[in-house]
Amino acid sequence: MFCSIYIFILGTIFGSFFYVVGTRLPNNESLLRPRSHCTYCNHFLKWFELIPLFSYLILRGKCLKCNHKLSKEYLLYELFAGVLFFLSYLKFGVSYEFFIALILSSLTILIFITDFKYMLILDSPLLISSLFVIILKYLYYGANEVFFSVLCGVFSFLIMLVIGKIGTILFKKEALGGGDIKFAFVMGLALSQSKFIFNSSILLSVFSGSRITLIALVFSTFLALPYAIASMLLKKDNEVPFGPFLASSTLIVFFFLEKFKYIFFLF
Repeated sequence: MFCSIYIFILGTIFGSFFYVVGTRLPNNESLLRPRSHCTYCNHFLKWFELIPLFSYLILRGKCLKCNHKLSKEYLLYELFAGVLFFLSYLKFGVSYEFFIALILSSLTILIFITDFKYMLILDSPLLISSLFVIILKYLYYGANEVFFSVLCGVFSFLIMLVIGKIGTILFKKEALGGGDIKFAFVMGLALSQSKFIFNSSILLSVFSGSRITLIALVFSTFLALPYAIASMLLKKDNEVPFGPFLASSTLIVFFFLEKFKYIFFLF
């Protein structure tokens, strides 16, 4: 129980940091300067104003100095991260899957922030996440697994690239953002498993190992559909940020891989 609480608290701390990253980097702002402050009166926050969840609740969502209401996003993303970290530990314990789940959870939160706010997926979190996944795969399973997973990531990237090009031709505008296409590499890298290989040739082996990633890609479209319909009905701008749904689909499939296996074998 103590470990679960610790992981939850750690998640809220990371969630607070991710919100800073997600709101500063797209605006080309430094992560270090200026330090955390009220965006309305520029009041620099003291340590007791920076405690995830508690500070927001104790201060009733207002700046201590100017009393201006703060965005609920601070609270929501801190809680979101805490819950995802907690569920990752609850599901996997301390294991390879636990660390991958933390990486995917962190990336999901960042993509939610940047894509919904700015229609942007940052390159740096994708790169850092990919490096962490590669390091973990190497430490747990060796160089061969890394090589296989990278090939699956490239395959997933190419699939998304082709889908994006076809969509652009059909709809006469950009169908998928560059960040969505790059994220497909992370999907293939994290979800691929060499134990799903059934063929001796490299090409067929990569396809076999990538089939669960293809399921995640299809599943993401179903997740995005209600939002896309609501977006068309409620506002004139029909552009839908697809990244959050790709990330959510990847995380859900990774968490419930056993549940998705019966679909997997249909391919």
